[in-house]
Amino acid sequence: MILMVWLTAVVVSIAPLFGWKDPDFLVRVNEQKKCLVSQDLAYQIFATMATFYVPLTAILILYWKIFQAARNSIHKSKFGAKKKKKDVRERANRAKLGQRAAAAADGGGETSKPNGVSEHQQTTAFTTISSGSPDKSSNNGAVSVSSHISEVSRLEMLPKDHPHHQKKSKKESLEAKREKKAAKTLAIITGAFVVCWLPFFVTALLMPICPSCYFSDVMFSIFLWLGYFNSTLNPIIYTIFSPEFRGAFKKILCGRKSQRYRPGKMR
Repeated sequence: MILMVWLTAVVVSIAPLFGWKDPDFLVRVNEQKKCLVSQDLAYQIFATMATFYVPLTAILILYWKIFQAARNSIHKSKFGAKKKKKDVRERANRAKLGQRAAAAADGGGETSKPNGVSEHQQTTAFTTISSGSPDKSSNNGAVSVSSHISEVSRLEMLPKDHPHHQKKSKKESLEAKREKKAAKTLAIITGAFVVCWLPFFVTALLMPICPSCYFSDVMFSIFLWLGYFNSTLNPIIYTIFSPEFRGAFKKILCGRKSQRYRPGKMR
């Protein structure tokens, strides 16, 4: 692909020197001293398509795919966070239902417990009785069901999030933020490229198509330098939106000793 790009650039550059030029090319260059590329219609169509319109189409398609991939990743991250919250709520609801069922199996709610014993304490006591001496209870079946439900509800209330899972979730959230920022940077870079170069290439294509149309030399020079200015914008845009680029520029301009950033932390 790199070889194809270089070959295309060479063909576009030297083709007018080997005859692919308009009839007024030599007069315009030698006598009028006007630096203007070949105005042959076929050449201009080939040159503008090869150097701008086809690459622009490829850039838009690829950047759109990158943007979609980043958006899907962000969507999955948000969906996973919502699902995790939903699971926590469901576990809490199941724990409450388990405690109520345990209390009902014991013959009443918290109001029927003697000496102010709470529902949670009573279900814990049933668990101990059931596991220690189930044959001493006159209501062995009820105790067994109650202890099982209370044990399940107690396990449901235990925290499920392992530190490793929390770390992984935090890492995925940071990755989603980075991808969102990268997609935004790509959109700005592409927009700046189109705004800077589109006027020049539209004018370059219209000049051979409409020879009778008047195009000011000043206007053409402004459009040309606007395209060159795109090369100035790109480092500025990357520096604004990328901590790695900012750190690299500080390192280049200020030297290694004044470097205060740590790339490992930024990534």
